[in-house]
Amino acid sequence: MRAISKPVLYAIGLVLVIAVVAGVALSRRPAEVAVLEIRPRTVEQALSVVGRARSAQLVQVSSPNPGQVTRLFQDEGDRVAAGAPLAVILAAVEQAQTEADVARLRAAEAEAREARLSHQRTRTLYERGFAARAALDAARAALDTAEANVAAASAAVRASAERARAFTIVAPMAGIVLVRPIDNGQVVAAGETLFELGSATGVEIRAEVEEAYADALRPGQMARAALSGSTVIFSARVTEVSPKVDSSTGGRMVRLSADGGPDLPPGRSVDVTIVVDQREGAIVVPRSAVVDASAAAKVYVVDADNIVRLRPITMARWPSVNAIVETGLRPGDRVVLDPGSTSPGARIRPVAPMSGG
Repeated sequence: MRAISKPVLYAIGLVLVIAVVAGVALSRRPAEVAVLEIRPRTVEQALSVVGRARSAQLVQVSSPNPGQVTRLFQDEGDRVAAGAPLAVILAAVEQAQTEADVARLRAAEAEAREARLSHQRTRTLYERGFAARAALDAARAALDTAEANVAAASAAVRASAERARAFTIVAPMAGIVLVRPIDNGQVVAAGETLFELGSATGVEIRAEVEEAYADALRPGQMARAALSGSTVIFSARVTEVSPKVDSSTGGRMVRLSADGGPDLPPGRSVDVTIVVDQREGAIVVPRSAVVDASAAAKVYVVDADNIVRLRPITMARWPSVNAIVETGLRPGDRVVLDPGSTSPGARIRPVAPMSGG
């Protein structure tokens, strides 16, 4: 085997040295990190909530008397006219009272028959001279009393029958049957809700907003709305912000009216974005770029030498998609989008993000 000449060995060694040096240089090359250059822009300060369509006017329909439901004319979702029959209630308690009054009438009629017979016998005896005038007068008085009792019992029966008639419950207004918690044959109490009617027109959107953000809402503010699950967006407007805070949820009720758009079935969920304000020249960064956002917010800023520096910032306390930075950043600053990809003091190679921030 022929030996390798010295020049060849020198060349191979030189190549190996160059490869090692290149490898070390590549291993020490700064890492690529995505950064966002700050450019102020006009941003929309908005509040997104989930509301529910609700009839502007709601009426609870109940029965003035206890009884049994013997017939139902309407079901949930039906549209009814004012005065339309909704249900028939048989007043069971009054029916029992009527039966008791009928029994008393029968007893009074029996007493009247006995008093009539007694009066007839006494009158016969009086005419034959076997009874005194006083006995005849007493028999007549007893008959008059018995007949008066019959008249009173009969009047009581008529009054009870009037009270015990089948009550027809009618709609107090035109609208839609939203709730019908009763079934045919069910016994209901006086004042128990039989139907809930909502006005057929004037459907509004109601949403509960956390009190910390509700303070920024005012009647007249515009909003974008869409039925949950739908891509069709329509306009809405804030009509009322309740001053009352629900102690159980810490929220305030906000009412909105829809400006056109699709029909809003009562009870339908609606996604609402209320436009609170427009900020010109605002600085925004993705919330993922903020470190310790809930405590002492800060971001990683890349200086002119491509060194990562830690910088405190203050953010607007608002539930927006991106963080609105109020202090700590200036136009032209470069912010690291993923703080987990580097650390303060590191030298990096800034690259533009794959998509706009």
